[in-house]
Amino acid sequence: MTSTAVQKLATEGFGIENLPYGSFELDGKTQLGIRLGDHVIGLETLISKVGGLDEKVAVAAAQPNLDALLAGGKEIWSPLRAWIQQTLNDEAAADDVLNSAISLDKVSMKLAFTPADYVDYYASEHHATNLGKMFRPNEDALKPNWKHLPVGYHGRSGTIFASGTDVIRPKGLRPGQESIPSFGPSNRLDIEAEMGFVLGGAAPRGEVDVAAAADHIFGVFLFNDWSARDIQNYEYVPLGPNLGKSFASTVGEWIVPFEALNGARVAPPERTFELASYLHDPSDEHGEFGLDVTLSVLLNDEVLSNPPFGLMYFTAPQMLAHMTVNGGSLRPGDMFASGTISGPEKDQRGSFIELSWGGKESLQLSDGSEMTFLRDGDTVTLQGTAPGPNGSTINFGNCVGTIKSAT
Repeated sequence: MTSTAVQKLATEGFGIENLPYGSFELDGKTQLGIRLGDHVIGLETLISKVGGLDEKVAVAAAQPNLDALLAGGKEIWSPLRAWIQQTLNDEAAADDVLNSAISLDKVSMKLAFTPADYVDYYASEHHATNLGKMFRPNEDALKPNWKHLPVGYHGRSGTIFASGTDVIRPKGLRPGQESIPSFGPSNRLDIEAEMGFVLGGAAPRGEVDVAAAADHIFGVFLFNDWSARDIQNYEYVPLGPNLGKSFASTVGEWIVPFEALNGARVAPPERTFELASYLHDPSDEHGEFGLDVTLSVLLNDEVLSNPPFGLMYFTAPQMLAHMTVNGGSLRPGDMFASGTISGPEKDQRGSFIELSWGGKESLQLSDGSEMTFLRDGDTVTLQGTAPGPNGSTINFGNCVGTIKSAT
């Protein structure tokens, strides 16, 4: 039996099974809250009204963002989530919950955590195959290492922004005729529809085992890793992307607790080769570590594709294990992203370079216009849902960015 407060506030996808975290500003004060329906509940306010929470946990929760929770590790965030769910289900606390709830249209959302180090992966076989076919038509689409490890690169955390932040069209060197580049604004500005994972606790000298990943993965979010394909194309050989990626990445408004996705666990795709021992993907009491999340890519409110995260060749725990197997440190606020999510069908592709097949096939939009890559003024919105317990739905909210002209 759910409480009166939950019955009044909860909506499909944002019920008590989800309760994602977000940082919001109201009347000049930034607070950490959880979303229930179309409302955000400030944790500092709720804790002060209800009480009964361990002081160490209460102090970490009464901060403007997730940083203190991430630093405290699972021994802080697990009891907090248990207390929140218990409080929301407690009829005696219903009035306190309702009095703490703030309509989302009255607040401004902020970046929910301070990004530390950031690794971007390339874990979708369909995406990697599509790009391989475009760029290396006379070679195998996948490089020999691809199915043996999650390929990735170390990204730039200083330009990771909150959802709703405008994206300024980047400038750089672009391929030109006779190997002479031109300098100017990117003409092939793109998105990468991804899932992001933020980490807590610490492992100063590695190694985090796949089976222990849930002790470090705090939450999951929508992530748009904007990409300037022409700048990237000219610079990436032999060391990889730099300016074509580092100008902007967008984090979704809400951080869904990893614990909330136990009902979305699925088996990853069948492996072509036996993986190295540190990448073995055992199941736990909740099942396999793949996640059945379906994204939607919207351009100016028109749905263009629905990338399926459940088809990713490597799982999030494998990505974490790979980050640390060499002794690389782990600290609170570290994050990684999955890489572009794409499926086998055209309407499952998570980037415009795939949707337009390298710019050769114009997209026909519902307003009658055509496009290949992003135009100034375009707004891209990522959305995502996953199955929750007992037939419920877990909604990730929105991840939004609007393209502004180059400076």
